[in-house]
Amino acid sequence: MEEQMKRQQLVSETANLIKPGARIFFIGIGGISMCGLAELAKASGAVCAGSDAKPNQRCAYLESIGIPVANGHDAKNIDEFKPDLVVMTRAIFADNPERLRAQALSLPLVERAVFLGAIGQAFPQVVNIAGTNGKSTATAMAALILMESGVDPTVHLGAELIEFKTTVHIGGDQHFVSEACEFGRGFYYYHSDIAIILNIVHDHIDCYETLDDMIDAFVEFSANVKPGGTLCLPAGDPSISDMWQRFSERYPALKKDLTIFTYGKEGTTFEGKAPDLVYRDLHYEDGLPRFNVTLYGEPYADFTLNVPGEFNVENAMGALAISIKSGGTPEAAQKVFSTFRGAEGRFTYTGKYNGCRIFADYAHHPSAVKVTVAAARNIPAETLHVCFQPLTHSRVRGFFQEFVDSLKDVRPVYISEIYDDRERDASISSKDLVDEINRQGGDAYYFKTNAELREHVRPLLKPGDVFLVMGVDLRQIADDLTERKTHLEAVES
Repeated sequence: MEEQMKRQQLVSETANLIKPGARIFFIGIGGISMCGLAELAKASGAVCAGSDAKPNQRCAYLESIGIPVANGHDAKNIDEFKPDLVVMTRAIFADNPERLRAQALSLPLVERAVFLGAIGQAFPQVVNIAGTNGKSTATAMAALILMESGVDPTVHLGAELIEFKTTVHIGGDQHFVSEACEFGRGFYYYHSDIAIILNIVHDHIDCYETLDDMIDAFVEFSANVKPGGTLCLPAGDPSISDMWQRFSERYPALKKDLTIFTYGKEGTTFEGKAPDLVYRDLHYEDGLPRFNVTLYGEPYADFTLNVPGEFNVENAMGALAISIKSGGTPEAAQKVFSTFRGAEGRFTYTGKYNGCRIFADYAHHPSAVKVTVAAARNIPAETLHVCFQPLTHSRVRGFFQEFVDSLKDVRPVYISEIYDDRERDASISSKDLVDEINRQGGDAYYFKTNAELREHVRPLLKPGDVFLVMGVDLRQIADDLTERKTHLEAVES
């Protein structure tokens, strides 16, 4: 409880610094979340600037809306801008010159998660969407349903969305809808009127040594739902059931003040009861899901999804739960689901190359890799080509066999070197994965660079094929092949 109070005090102190005319500097401003936070801060009237070691399209976009970005990190950036508050990502090491300069000047210095929690304090109705997988998709779906229903929320995403042309939407009402990332226990700083946990899978092994550690973290996230608030939970997930049992034992008084709203597949249960919101009759047409939904046992609506895979049906159900509790309508949900093209990098269709359909996905955890490949296999194709880029050395080290198991039946699978922008221990390589996959009977190929992988697959892609790219910057090859402009590139042009 004492730690909770300290976190709340830090969030409140930070919120008091976010005001018209305040000068806020963002270290690592090109990050997928940081760029949106800078845009939200500017919309609140703050004067914003930042720096990035590798300025990208998001940095160019920020400059186009009046937020200057320095190329590289230098203490003089702090001296020249004279900030009232400095915000940094967890990827900023202790020896970063701007971080050191801010500390030397005794400037308020907070991590990204604290700042996001502070942004939320300005809104009477805060919706936080948590879970190991699917946060960006569910957040985007929920936000679009609310917007289609006449609600105009401010939205913070961990991905670009074509409808926003950026990672955020500046709304006109009192709702704030945001992803709540568990990395580094950052979501401890978020307080919710409505919260959802989509799933709990062991991840971020550099932060959570065991699944138990991660479940405990989601207990603490749930404890930050405000009295009288709503917690949405999926049925049929044993880790969610475990989390709820621990929460009930640890916070019996808080439990009495919560409304629990459950959702899930027909046949699943939560505490022995059918979910409040149920999907049934799931089938696929041309690889895309069709299903119907009941609410409290009564027909609610039939839905067609424009993105593949049962995991996206589960994301859609989470978004539906949020929208029902926030003023969304079934008609709005039907329209959004039938046209939703996905958040950027979440099974994004980028176009065709030589008649082959190209899809790009952020999948970076073994469980996400497995369901993403399964979704791709539902799409009619002459041949399914798959390539993958792992994210962070600690994740590969900690889930080595799980990655092998998720990829050894994919034939062939092309794997590029690990992407890592926050760890310095590079004692493991994608080549180790490839060697073990092949030792266990798989058909994997290692490429030191993304460019080498791209040039290898070019002549292999034929009309009628499907090409699935999974990774962080590896996804760029999907755009290279199809010559597609990203949302931010389109804005710039």
